[in-house]
Amino acid sequence: MFFTPRQVEIIELAKSEGKVIVEDLANRFSVTSQTIRKDLNDLCEARALTRIHGGAIFPSSTENVRYEARRSIAASEKQAIGRAAAALIPNNTSLFINIGTTTEAVGEALLDHHELMVITNNINVANRLRIYPGIEVVIAGGVVRGSDGGIVGEAAVDFIRQFKVDYAVIGVSAIDRDGALLDYDFREVKVAQAIIANARHVILVSDSSKFDRTAPVRIGHISQVHTFITDSCPLQPVRVICKENGVKLIETGAGNVEK
Repeated sequence: MFFTPRQVEIIELAKSEGKVIVEDLANRFSVTSQTIRKDLNDLCEARALTRIHGGAIFPSSTENVRYEARRSIAASEKQAIGRAAAALIPNNTSLFINIGTTTEAVGEALLDHHELMVITNNINVANRLRIYPGIEVVIAGGVVRGSDGGIVGEAAVDFIRQFKVDYAVIGVSAIDRDGALLDYDFREVKVAQAIIANARHVILVSDSSKFDRTAPVRIGHISQVHTFITDSCPLQPVRVICKENGVKLIETGAGNVEK
């Protein structure tokens, strides 16, 4: 589902404030309450928000926003992150790409590369890259998650463990202030852990909205990655963890400043 700029802003408001109220939004955007109610109904139908009396709230920490909705959130930031990650990956190399809208942006930015072997559990990435002759796509076997095209489960984990690649590009659902990397589906977490364990250089890609979210399943810790690319890192404890563990922090929203 495509979200209008107003609807994207409503999602961001709900994320930062916890909830949004119809009358407040009508005043903010200078539209009728009926227009806002339609916006909220559309957003709730897409599971971007959860309806409450008089407004809506950001979804619970145990359930992720629908995949199509996540594509619309911080889209330009994800594109910049994708370009920065692709710039670190040379031609004639092998890499993992896991499921996620930000990792999809990395895949899109790799289209001009040559002699790549891309191993992925992301059907969307595989379908996008497969038509490019300079990119060999290898896709994991396993259970296909209907919500986002992610391939998960023990078969996918066993498949990933067959490889030892040069780079891994991973996304996460949330990053805690203690550096924990979090997700919603324990089956996807197992795949992500196998990817981290079988790559020589791990690139974590995540827009800054992930610092405002939480999720129940632990993938690992930010100290396990080599490079962290985000539009902005507002949490000082995470910056300290990166510095103390030799994790290169690249902030695309700060003029590609590296720390």
